[in-house]
Amino acid sequence: MSLWSREYWLTLRQTHLTRVAPAADAFVLRRSRDEKHPVHDFLFTYYNFSPAKLKQWLPPHGVTLEVTATDLMKLPWMLKVPVIHESDHLQLDAKAIKPHLKDLARWVMTLCDNIQTRAPRFRCFGLHEWAMVYQQSRDEIRHQGHELRLSPEELASFVESQSICCSHYDAFRFFTPTAKPMNVLQPVLDTRLDMEQGACLHVNMDLYKWASKLWPWIGSDLIGECFELAQEGRDLDMRASPYDLAHLGYQPVFIETATGRTQYEKEQRGLAAKAEPLRNRLRAAAQAIAES
Repeated sequence: MSLWSREYWLTLRQTHLTRVAPAADAFVLRRSRDEKHPVHDFLFTYYNFSPAKLKQWLPPHGVTLEVTATDLMKLPWMLKVPVIHESDHLQLDAKAIKPHLKDLARWVMTLCDNIQTRAPRFRCFGLHEWAMVYQQSRDEIRHQGHELRLSPEELASFVESQSICCSHYDAFRFFTPTAKPMNVLQPVLDTRLDMEQGACLHVNMDLYKWASKLWPWIGSDLIGECFELAQEGRDLDMRASPYDLAHLGYQPVFIETATGRTQYEKEQRGLAAKAEPLRNRLRAAAQAIAES
């Protein structure tokens, strides 16, 4: 059991807030105004972890904090999760970890192991977003109110000229009906452990999903770092999409050109490199939860 001083963990908390609060607060403000953002809302709608929880810093399982009564008054959520609080020390109560969460932690371990030992497959070029609007009219596309960079006919012609090889079930399931047969893979929910691989943009964004599902035991620092990576992945995802979002400050990655596909793969590889140490940490944290 590690003991963290007040000075140390309060610094970690401030770092965490600096990392996640701007995006969380912006989403809450947009929601209050009934406004939508085609890039950043995804991080709070698809990933089912509330902005409030994202901001609430907690230590990971296996750490004891030095705390004061004032700390607990300012950070009341620390006493709303299972904890052991004795005098000026506080830690998460491992006895409160439910069997189903340990099962999930073991599943996350297996997923991480499989991804780490499976050869990454680059060169998908983000075509999943194109397959989600293939042969749709402008009235049918998901992000209505935002123009496509190509006409529906030009978009369809480009998609048909490519080899689509999406291995991520949660992306593939949003393909249009006519695009699904064009995918060389046919992932389903039950094949996630067998098909997910470390080059996939969505697999690396999903580190945030799996980390947040192990809250509060995993602690907030890893969740925040995975959230930050998911932000970067989502930005690339939509810059490479067929949507024209330049008016929002997103310069396209023109994957319909050879130069754009080269750029996409370069950025994709950079994200995969950032994801690898986070996946190792997620795997270790999941193991600690499973074995508690």
